[in-house]
This record gives sequence, structure tokens and C-alpha cells, in this order.
Amino acid sequence: MHHVACKRWFDNCAKEMKLELKETNDGSHTLFIPELNEHYHSHHGAIQEAMHVFIENGMIPLLDSKKELRILEVGWGTGLNCLLTLINSLDALIYYTGIEAFPIAYELYESLNYEKQLNMKIPGLYNRIVDAPWEKESWITSNFLLKKNNCDIQTWSSNEVFDLIYYDAFGPRAQEEMWHKDLLDKVIKHLKSNGSFVTYCAKGQLKRDLKSIGCIVETLPGPPGKREMTRAIRI
Repeated sequence: MHHVACKRWFDNCAKEMKLELKETNDGSHTLFIPELNEHYHSHHGAIQEAMHVFIENGMIPLLDSKKELRILEVGWGTGLNCLLTLINSLDALIYYTGIEAFPIAYELYESLNYEKQLNMKIPGLYNRIVDAPWEKESWITSNFLLKKNNCDIQTWSSNEVFDLIYYDAFGPRAQEEMWHKDLLDKVIKHLKSNGSFVTYCAKGQLKRDLKSIGCIVETLPGPPGKREMTRAIRI
């Protein structure tokens, strides 16, 4: 779909998205948007991809030197990255901010099998994340504070700066406007010096733009089914 048509579709129809539940190759669920031919996660494995990109190459390296992290997620989606951050944050104090323009229906959250697939020691954490009210801070556990924002990144305004940014918007084919240099510049300005920006996307233009706005850019091995991913460090 042409990006102008795609943006119009999101603007006019996204709150009534017809989403289909799909099982990915690692057994975990994702959601599929037929109108865009777009999945929320890799069909090779939703949990597998999120763990590789955002946890193993985003959060875990920072926990070696920090016991407190402020994390921003652009594209909160199903809340999978948030859940994985919670259960892999060890004893660190996490302040987690999620931005999602079009939250999915509550019934879809209930259908997702993340807790079962993760065989979680403490059941019910995903429900706590989903049930947390939008626009308010909520302690999910004693060391994990969540604030979900129902807005788009273009209009979001905050003075907060973060140690880590998960950039998990739909890909450039589906949402080209999310990958424009001006928007990336706005996002990176919310990153602390030496903070990390991680995304599954490895487009050459993305890496050039990140370098031009003051980042050291690393091309890392991607999750299964994808050759590369990107991590950027703000200078």
C-alpha cells in the first residue's frame, strides 16, 4: 500500500482495525492486519524476535552498569516488549513509558498466549500490564512503574529523557512516516547521552539518518528470519 494511502487508512480506520490472531513459528501469538498485510511481530517468532531485539540487545547490556532504567517504547502494541522487560529486569528499578496511538480491543489481549508460552513463575503479570489504566502511572510490581500513553509519537510531548528507547513501529513499507528523519530526531532528543535506541529495522536510510542526528550506529545480527537489526547510541 502506498504510504499516503496507508497513513489515510490509519487516520480514518485504525480504531476499527480488523485484527486476526496468528500463531508464529515459536508458538507465540501475534496479530495480523489484513488491510495492510502487516503483522505486529515477526512470523518467525513473536517472543523470539522481541527478546533478541529489545531485551538481549537493548536492556540487558545496560543492566551491567545500571540498576535503574527509564525506557520509552514507541509502538506499545500488544504489550509483549513491556512484559518481557518486566520479567527480565532482575532487581533493577524500571520506569516504563509506552506510546500507542491505537490500542487493541481488550478481548484480543485476553486471547494472546504470552504467559503460557513463557511459562511464567508469577502468573497474572500480563493481565496487570493490560489492566493498567491509560494516561496514569501504575506500579505493576514493586520495581516496575508503567505509564501507557494513548497518543501518537508525533503529538506526544514530554520533558523526560530515557536510557533506552524501543522503536517498534510498523515497518517503513506500512508506516513510512514513522521513519522520517524529522521524527527520528524528535525521538532521539528524548535519549540520554550514551543512551540506546534499538529497532528491528536495518534499512540503510534509517542508519544514515541516525548518524546525521548525532548517533553512533551499530548493525547487529537480526533475530531468526532477519539478517540484521539496528542499535544506535546517542553521542
